[in-house]
Amino acid sequence: MRKYFSIVALSLICGASASADEGMWLPSLISQRIGDMQAKGFTLTAEDIYSINQASLKDAVVLFGGGCTGELISPEGLLLTNHHCGYGQIQRHSSVEHDYLRDGFWAMTRAEELPNPGLSVSFLEYMEDVTDKVLEGYKEGMTEQERQELVNANSEKLVEEAVAGGNGLRASVEPLFYGNQYFMFVFRRYTDVRLVGAPPSSIGKFGGDTDNWMWPRHTGDFSIFRVYADKDNNPAPYSEDNVPYRPKKYFHIAAGGVEEGEFTFVYGFPGSTREYIMSEGVRYVSDVANPFKIALRTMRLDVQKKYMDADQAVRIQYSSKNAGVSNSWKKWQGEMKGIVRLGTVAKKQEFESRFMKWAEGTEYEGIIPALDSLYKALEPYNYALDYYNESARTIELAQFASRLGRVAESGSDSALKAAIASFYKDYYLPIDKESFVAVMNAYKEDVPVDFRPPYFDSTLAVYGGSVEKWADHIFSTSVFADREALEAMDCAAVAALQDDPAMEFSREFTEWTGANLRPVVSRLNSEITLLNRDYMRGQMAFQPEKDFYPDANLTLRVAYGHIKGYSPSDGVYYMPFSTIEGIMEKDNPEIFDYNIPQKFRDIVASGDYGRWGYDGKVPVCFIATNHTSGGNSGSPVIDSKGRLIGINFDRVWEGTMSDIEFDPAFCRNISLDIRYVLFIIDKIGEADHLIEEMTVELE
Repeated sequence: MRKYFSIVALSLICGASASADEGMWLPSLISQRIGDMQAKGFTLTAEDIYSINQASLKDAVVLFGGGCTGELISPEGLLLTNHHCGYGQIQRHSSVEHDYLRDGFWAMTRAEELPNPGLSVSFLEYMEDVTDKVLEGYKEGMTEQERQELVNANSEKLVEEAVAGGNGLRASVEPLFYGNQYFMFVFRRYTDVRLVGAPPSSIGKFGGDTDNWMWPRHTGDFSIFRVYADKDNNPAPYSEDNVPYRPKKYFHIAAGGVEEGEFTFVYGFPGSTREYIMSEGVRYVSDVANPFKIALRTMRLDVQKKYMDADQAVRIQYSSKNAGVSNSWKKWQGEMKGIVRLGTVAKKQEFESRFMKWAEGTEYEGIIPALDSLYKALEPYNYALDYYNESARTIELAQFASRLGRVAESGSDSALKAAIASFYKDYYLPIDKESFVAVMNAYKEDVPVDFRPPYFDSTLAVYGGSVEKWADHIFSTSVFADREALEAMDCAAVAALQDDPAMEFSREFTEWTGANLRPVVSRLNSEITLLNRDYMRGQMAFQPEKDFYPDANLTLRVAYGHIKGYSPSDGVYYMPFSTIEGIMEKDNPEIFDYNIPQKFRDIVASGDYGRWGYDGKVPVCFIATNHTSGGNSGSPVIDSKGRLIGINFDRVWEGTMSDIEFDPAFCRNISLDIRYVLFIIDKIGEADHLIEEMTVELE
């Protein structure tokens, strides 16, 4: 018998008191947490954090693009986010002649601000618990398919009603607690977002992949944009007639400094967590998926680095791609280590044993064995699909062939030309070919024959089992590797390239996995999700004293904690702050990741830090106990008075398992100190006019 929690029941559970800094809380329910926040130093009210009746801090926070957070810092639409969140835009504006990645970019006038087609920011208008409305019409005995059809139909109706007012409104209904609860999120989206400023990558990406996920950190990870609107402050496509957006709320900046132990909270859009999955799910992540994904990405990163180090143009082309590959690669390594250190699998197994005993004779009896069986049935199919995604699906030429084929089907020759130009701007064939050889050799060795397309083995046989010879054929004969030939074609000609080896590679893999792997993975995951709904409800009943917060799903959340160092290993303690001195200690012109601009060295040598020096130093980064995840990149880090003190950009490596298990001893979010941002804008960018827009408070 399938049941669902009432709104009241879930609200009560989510409102229990908390002692640790774990949790990603819904802003609309923050009144249930405000007592704990205030006890820990917060001086504002729940209404100051989230309100639909008056301007509140939520109105200064945006979903930046499709997966980062940003914050408004002036009454004229000035927006801060991470350098790595704006990296794609900075890269697309860069060339060998105007290398904004290397040199930085600072718009000295509004006319110099650069438009970014395809980029948007979304402001949350309101969120609403719509569980009863989504499940209206539900009857006991409905199949899961019938239930889902009802949920989809009711959700679509709610979304239609919510966006009827137009003016850039967007809405979605999202399940929480595996579908025990549903919330609707209504946004207003602005699409005229212009690049205003970015430090050189030697500052904004200082430490590069070497320091990524590590502490102490010295990365100036910020970029500045401006949101534009029409003359009535409504969303509008890019136009020279648009004017800076006038926000309901923007953050004042606290430049007086922060100390260890001070209250902090993060307001943003964490992407994905899985705090409540059972042991088999964790074991697959730690022992199966992460190891082979790390190995495959290591191969690709090694190839990219070889060519990027040898050629500046290639470095520009692949800088954004390389960052995308390396980010998860390093995170997964820390995640594995953390899961092992905490004994997460064993702890969950022990919990499951106690749960099964408690569940005897209840509606939750049998859930654990059923989930265990489903996870074991899923594993070989999930393994093969994950392996495909990290190998065959990463071949750029094959993906381009498939994508261009779809463009050709539209019949738009102009769209075809644009797609060709876009691809080749950031494509280097030797990297793609060498990566093909590396990952497809691994695929041949690691994926069982029954779980890979017959096409793979039959084609490989043609080349005597040599992946290298297969690669030679694809990359030397495919029309998609010949830009000049492609540009001479129209849509009809491209659509006829079905036998092209790159097109064939993409099609055969896509069709076979779509027919043989994805349906099984989808079916088993649906069954797991269904049982997880019951298991989630069971966990809440089994642990009535426990604080439960919904897993992250890129919806707006509040996480609060305090500034605190940590001990990563025996005899070692990390202070919670880093300073400009650490940059100079790492500075090395011979190492790309640590080669700071000469201008920076000159400023440090002179000691001329202006308003931004504290005790002869400039603060750079700090760590705190806020529970964050991917998507929190760019999130405002806020002090007890609601002022901006930093920009969240990372987690410490030892705490990356927080997506599965939060450990207060190790889990720390890494933030860029707002004072370092101001220092860079002033001293490196010489863009003091931007600071003049802001409200900077020195105490």
